[in-house]
Amino acid sequence: MAEQNVTGAPCEEFKEAVCMEAGRIYDSCSDKDCIEDLRIYFTAENQAIVDQAVSIKTKEAEVVAVFLDVEPVPFNQGFYSVDMTFYIRIGLDVYPVVGCLPTSVFGFSQFCKKVILYGSEGKVKTFDSTMDRCTCEPISKPLGLPKAAVQVVDPIILSCTAVDVCGPVCDPGFSLPPCLEPIGGGCYNGVCVKKRISVSLGLFFIVWLQRNVQLMVPTYDFCVPGESNPGGGEESPCDLFKKIKFPTAEFFPPRLDDLCQEE
Repeated sequence: MAEQNVTGAPCEEFKEAVCMEAGRIYDSCSDKDCIEDLRIYFTAENQAIVDQAVSIKTKEAEVVAVFLDVEPVPFNQGFYSVDMTFYIRIGLDVYPVVGCLPTSVFGFSQFCKKVILYGSEGKVKTFDSTMDRCTCEPISKPLGLPKAAVQVVDPIILSCTAVDVCGPVCDPGFSLPPCLEPIGGGCYNGVCVKKRISVSLGLFFIVWLQRNVQLMVPTYDFCVPGESNPGGGEESPCDLFKKIKFPTAEFFPPRLDDLCQEE
């Protein structure tokens, strides 16, 4: 009997080599940043709550967007600087009176980071079928720049500090990008403050440069999906539930020795 693969089709021998277009990663790096005293900006409404605080506790931090700009490095052909701007949404519990329930507010922080990676050379422009039919402007990569991408996990909050300022001071703040305004909840520039809140965060991310290139790859056969369950109700919910393994690990958290063995 022939060995079966995950799709249920028999494993086949190598048939031919075909040319495919794929994104090849030319260079990448990972980073572990400790960001100290990162200022949190609030809307005028949330800043008024923070100004009356006697105690503040940070709850969570979430990276909601990262914008990347790629520029060639002068006198270093094939190398590019990748400027990343992280927008981090931070939730806090604000205590106006000792012993009272807190008020939950959130603010935004902005963090910039630059890395230099090798992205090879290219002078072509890439056009695809995602043309804007209103402006008739095609989406392209000018000057053959490689594509930059970043993966990031939500930051770890290390500390939080509140500093009183002498009288209300109107900060210039910063403007959220238009795509983030729906979750921002208001304006973040020109807000008068009596307290400035800063946090220290631990941030992990991986960034890379890639180009679309044509690669020769071996093929075996077409990927034919397996058949779905046409009936949709042949198995009862209890029958499906019986196939789920008991989540023992959820009831017995791992010990330190177990975590060391996994590493």
